[in-house]
Amino acid sequence: MQKASKNVSALWFLLFVLVSAAGYGLAGYYWSRTQAGELILTFGGLFLLYGWVISQKWTETQTQRWLWVAVGFRFLLLFSVPALSDDYFRFIWDGRLLSGGYNPYLYLPSDLITSPLAAEAHLSEALFQGLNSPDYFTVYPPLNQWMFGFSAWIAGDNVLWNIVALRAFIVMAELGSIWLLTTFRFPEYKTKEMRSAVLIYALNPFVIIELTGNLHFEAVTLFFVLLAVRWIDRPLQGDRYSIGSAVALALGAAVKLVPLIFLPLVVKRLGFRKGLLYCVVTGTVVLALFAPFLSRELMVNFGTSLDLYFQKFEFNASFYYLLRQVGYWLTGYNIIHVLGPLLSLVTLGCMAVVAFQRRPFTEKMLLVLTVYFLCATTVHPWYITTLVALGALSRRWYPIVWSALLPLTYVAYAAQPYRENLRIVALEYILVIGCLAYELFLKGVDWEAARKNP
Repeated sequence: MQKASKNVSALWFLLFVLVSAAGYGLAGYYWSRTQAGELILTFGGLFLLYGWVISQKWTETQTQRWLWVAVGFRFLLLFSVPALSDDYFRFIWDGRLLSGGYNPYLYLPSDLITSPLAAEAHLSEALFQGLNSPDYFTVYPPLNQWMFGFSAWIAGDNVLWNIVALRAFIVMAELGSIWLLTTFRFPEYKTKEMRSAVLIYALNPFVIIELTGNLHFEAVTLFFVLLAVRWIDRPLQGDRYSIGSAVALALGAAVKLVPLIFLPLVVKRLGFRKGLLYCVVTGTVVLALFAPFLSRELMVNFGTSLDLYFQKFEFNASFYYLLRQVGYWLTGYNIIHVLGPLLSLVTLGCMAVVAFQRRPFTEKMLLVLTVYFLCATTVHPWYITTLVALGALSRRWYPIVWSALLPLTYVAYAAQPYRENLRIVALEYILVIGCLAYELFLKGVDWEAARKNP
């Protein structure tokens, strides 16, 4: 890494801000996801600028200035309508149901749109046409639903203001995550290096566009996960912070269920008795948040939609695509109903192995989540944003490489109808897994010593 000059040229700094702002403006307000070439060029330019910033060593004052720039880029996207994802239609749909006093877990959009209830809840035909899964019950956990409902209540029938209200939650979570990242202290980092490491997440173009721009609530989940880790590792504070950490993790799981996979790591970290209490608190809080919606129909509908997600949906997978092809050769049809559970068992086994390794807690979280995504049948680009934050804390670069490659997946939307380019998917995972293998097994090896002592 090069040593940055003490005072960065105001001209170069201004140029970086203006060019980057133009890139975010194009991605947020102008390009659509069918314009794959333009998107890839825009992301490529933003990542070149980002790469220059994170390759430097900055003073505390300079780092704070870059953090303000990162916050500014997020606010630049505040009034944009997500162009690279249509999930927000379901957010608004569920929110209008909840704000109208209806349980969003009980109704299929395709059944609801022709009923009198649709008019009562202000569910329009235009909103229905935007849904990407009208024949599936909602899979968004309760805290997510409360945010959807509150945003719909504030915005009324105005879609843009509904989007802005939803984005306000994400921006607040992003600011919280950036602040939390500045509070971590690890022995392997020098103080100045830790300050600069925050920029790896805060200025990452993929993180900014996918979370703030495309309105994905992984941002809120990440904030609560970082808060949980911060409190569980806080020294000399007794069990109070362990309980607070459990509540924080539960709140993260009440937005996206994925953080529950960290519970085995917590049990190993705290010991069986404290770890069991942690799990009980987490589970109790999650159930309490579900309580206002609880019914037999909720359990059936929610479970059915989750099962369909794991047994039917496919996108940007790695090992699953390879095994799926083997299944075609052997049986002549897609054996996803076998591969889904099988890869889940592989994930659980790898989690157990990682839990008992001698690694920093955040690195264990990073590796467990990485295995989970590598074994998943569906890996939407924004899922990887959590890995970028954990990679910054763990001094691992493969999540940053992954985030730079993921814009290539938008090539799938350039074709009508939508179709994945498996060559691009293969290139993505060859580079990511290669980088992962290098960092885990080869980086830091003393080859001279190895040659002398074969």
